[in-house]
Amino acid sequence: MELDFTFFAFAIPAVLFAGISKGGFGSGAAFAATPFLALILTPGQAVGLMLPLLMLMDLGALKAFWKKWNWHCAKLLVIGSLPGLALGGLLFGIADPDVFKFLIGFVAVGFVAYQVALATGVLRIAQEEVPDWGGYLAGFVAGFTSFISHAGGPPAAVYLLSQKLGKTEFQATTVIAFWAINALKFPPYVALGMVGKETVLATVLLAPVAFLGVYLGVVGHHKLSDKWFFRLTYVFLLITGGKLIWESMT
Repeated sequence: MELDFTFFAFAIPAVLFAGISKGGFGSGAAFAATPFLALILTPGQAVGLMLPLLMLMDLGALKAFWKKWNWHCAKLLVIGSLPGLALGGLLFGIADPDVFKFLIGFVAVGFVAYQVALATGVLRIAQEEVPDWGGYLAGFVAGFTSFISHAGGPPAAVYLLSQKLGKTEFQATTVIAFWAINALKFPPYVALGMVGKETVLATVLLAPVAFLGVYLGVVGHHKLSDKWFFRLTYVFLLITGGKLIWESMT
């Protein structure tokens, strides 16, 4: 990983975008930074770089949404994530890097397909509250996709939306749940060599961008519609995800 002009030209907008999502839009679009960075870095470098930055964003967002979360829902997601994180760590340790480039791209494109299916009525979120096992299942999927590409937001959102939480309670619950999940990911990331000295230096340099993004997201949460933010996310993910899939197969 070379901290040159090209690196920062990609990293600064990616981190800013992730911070805005983390701070005010349910974290669902934060993982868009990973496929974008994977265009110039290896999959391991991309996810390794984003983890400490996401952890800083989590801390910034925790202050803004302190104790506004639904603790029961958050607890189910975190406990359920443990086997998913273990599976993600196992696969990351043995699979070819192109496999993860494909998976990151697939998750990105799949996220867009999921949102289109919701918008067109092809897929509907459960109208009745999902029982506790649904929270554990969502946590398992969130743990796995979070380990692979920091994409735990969508499966967690499916469960949380079924619980009919208010806008702020939903946001706060994602913040506390992924604060814990990201903290759990850190030791295996270090063990797998995905977080090193260059990652720490890049984190220090990009930390102001991360906190600025969170601040803008918190402001946006209270003042702005998320409609256009997520439309931009979908286009962004479709392009970068498609490119990663193409690269992994060729």
